[in-house]
Amino acid sequence: MTLLREWLLPEQRAQLDANKWFDVIGCDTGKRYRIRYGRVVNVVEMSEEHCPVVGWCFVPRGPLVAGDVMLAQKIALQTDEHAALSVAQPFPVQAPLHVRG
Repeated sequence: MTLLREWLLPEQRAQLDANKWFDVIGCDTGKRYRIRYGRVVNVVEMSEEHCPVVGWCFVPRGPLVAGDVMLAQKIALQTDEHAALSVAQPFPVQAPLHVRG
């Protein structure tokens, strides 16, 4: 987690500290992704209204701890979003109850 925190912007560190997730912007599409604490099924594409759209599962090879996986996901989305999503497996997500209309 120390290495991950060093790579985060101050706003992302604040998000991680408060919520156990942080947002990144994809380099190719400008879409917002929320990376939650964890190693699998922890990346969620967010709408402009900050509601979950779809989850994306992609992880680096090898037995890595959560902080290293999250850093790899951040770097992948910010530097080669299309390649990251080309190997990702989508999964359904639901909006939290307080977001639903």
